Amino acid sequence: MTVSTIVLLILAAVIAFGLAFYQYLYKVGNRSKIYLFLTFLRFLTILSILVLLINPVISRKTYQDIKTPLPIIVDNSQSIKELKQENPALTLSQKIATNSALKEKYDVQLYSFDAGFNTGKQPDFSGKQTHIDLVAQNLKQFYRNQNYPVVLLTDGNQTIGNDYVFSFQQNTTVYPLILGDTTTFLDLKINQLNVNKYAFLKNKFPVEVFLQYSGTKNVSAVFSIQQGNGTVYKQNVNFGPNKKAQSVSILLNADKVGVQTYKAVITSAENEKNKYNNTKNFAVEVIDQRSEIALVASLNHPDLGAIKRAVESNQQRKVTIVNPNEISNLNDYNVLVLYQPNADFKKLLEQNKNAQLNSWIITGLQTDFNLLNQYQSAVQFRVGSQKEDFLADFNPQFNAFALDNIGFEQMPPLQNPFGTITVTGNANVLLQSRIRNIKSGNPLMVFAENGAKRSAYLFGENIWKWRVESHLKTKSFEQFDIFIDKTIQFLASNALKKSLVVQHESFYNSGETIEITAQYFNKNYEFDENARLTIQVKNKATNAVKNYDFLKGNSEYKVNLDGLAAGQYSFVVKENESKTSYSGNFEVLDFEIEKQFVNPDVARLTQLAANTNGKMYHPNQVDALIKALAENPQYIPVQKAVITQSPLIDWKGLLIILIVSLALEWFIRKYNGLL
Repeated sequence: MTVSTIVLLILAAVIAFGLAFYQYLYKVGNRSKIYLFLTFLRFLTILSILVLLINPVISRKTYQDIKTPLPIIVDNSQSIKELKQENPALTLSQKIATNSALKEKYDVQLYSFDAGFNTGKQPDFSGKQTHIDLVAQNLKQFYRNQNYPVVLLTDGNQTIGNDYVFSFQQNTTVYPLILGDTTTFLDLKINQLNVNKYAFLKNKFPVEVFLQYSGTKNVSAVFSIQQGNGTVYKQNVNFGPNKKAQSVSILLNADKVGVQTYKAVITSAENEKNKYNNTKNFAVEVIDQRSEIALVASLNHPDLGAIKRAVESNQQRKVTIVNPNEISNLNDYNVLVLYQPNADFKKLLEQNKNAQLNSWIITGLQTDFNLLNQYQSAVQFRVGSQKEDFLADFNPQFNAFALDNIGFEQMPPLQNPFGTITVTGNANVLLQSRIRNIKSGNPLMVFAENGAKRSAYLFGENIWKWRVESHLKTKSFEQFDIFIDKTIQFLASNALKKSLVVQHESFYNSGETIEITAQYFNKNYEFDENARLTIQVKNKATNAVKNYDFLKGNSEYKVNLDGLAAGQYSFVVKENESKTSYSGNFEVLDFEIEKQFVNPDVARLTQLAANTNGKMYHPNQVDALIKALAENPQYIPVQKAVITQSPLIDWKGLLIILIVSLALEWFIRKYNGLL
């Protein structure tokens, strides 16, 4: 309270006393007890009113103890159950969380994790994945700029995410409490299997398998790959104390079209604690033909190499870079990519009038636009000789096919002659062009359809810079290559546009996210945001049927089918209003990654504790862990002064005093006949 406020309050008391004295004592001249009491009531009334008018602010200081947070994180993944550690995990976490010494010193919080981070959820140890790195990410958000310890009850066997050993921030001290028997058991394991999703009929496809051994003696084993009741490959492998791992590379024949399911198996005469990790199922979809793409150019340019690499990232595609005068038979190709057509392309364009191959035309500074105006009608060009740099703007209404914005707005500019580009046919604009921050009104990339014939246009050269930029941002060419692959996929199909388009994989691993996406278009081929899509999934072996609803996203509908058991499934996607439907099949392969482990990962948990200045503990050392936390002088409660300021006008007691004093004064005056 300031000095001026105190002076005003004293002055208010003097004025209140003076007025009360004048009205009841000086003016009347009666000093009886009634008048003295009335004087006091009048003084109280006037003082209350004046104090309310002055409205002084009252400050109050309180002290609050701020405890250090102590998150206790329990591994909720299925591997804890497989190691028979679910009861110890619950018992140990509750023992730490309910310890009175720790509760007095710390703000104890219980969490659990599997593929996600759970708050307030009782662990049931049914998680299909282990994501310890996610724990570090969430704790960084919860406890910013604080020094605190973490008790991590886990087996340390992470299945997804970045390396958790280096994920926890420097102000965090991690105390891993290891769940699982650390005794080394003899174990043969298929640690990893690499295979492409697609293979081509009559070709061979590679399979790379990494085998791992835990044990102390020499062991002989047999590795084989089986399909159905037959064995397609077999090899003897040997392990020992100094030979813990081996890699096997195999070439298998793709001699049947469709999804081919295989089983990799390693067997030995030794007794093993866990034989589930001795097998791993995998599948390959065999395709009966490849799309042959002719990349036609009469000049050398870095774009040619970038397009070829992007297209061939999908093994269903084969790109041949040819000169326009070297093509003798267009029937050898499925798609033409015409790079900066000029006068040399005239003969080829004449041939394509009859062949009607779908084409992707890419223009640039060396393009003959008059020639293009003669041989296609979807786009008309009126350009000059001045070159210009054009930036891209993604069109979110694009619906020719499903495509995410890969950051087109941040891509380097493409070069093309300045002028007017007019879309005249049935076209769908993917990218609009922009000159610096000014929209040019011209498209940058267009997809057109005329009956069964399809074409695509990119108005600018130097798309190779886009592939480089995409790699710089994402550390991968994948996003750009998918964008190019979907462009080729649009052109490789001559099918008329369907109103219901469904995308799904032919096979999934159990435990993985099983997601199916769909798009529904109205009669104008516009994305229908009010469609009602459902999917019926049927297990072919048991005939069990499940129904799901699709959820709407930005430009597509999605459904998550997690929880399906291994087996073959058929499904039907239906739009409820129009009754449009799509049928398909997929297979869920038997593979539970959380059943692969026989021991906790002691080495990584020890390294994690060392990196964060913590210490690793075993379940029988939980009392030592509690004692270490309780006696750690680094984490002590901090007393914090909290100053609260409240204006007196908010105090209801003063209003009550005012009402009571006025009421009493009126009642006494009325009773004594002074009114």
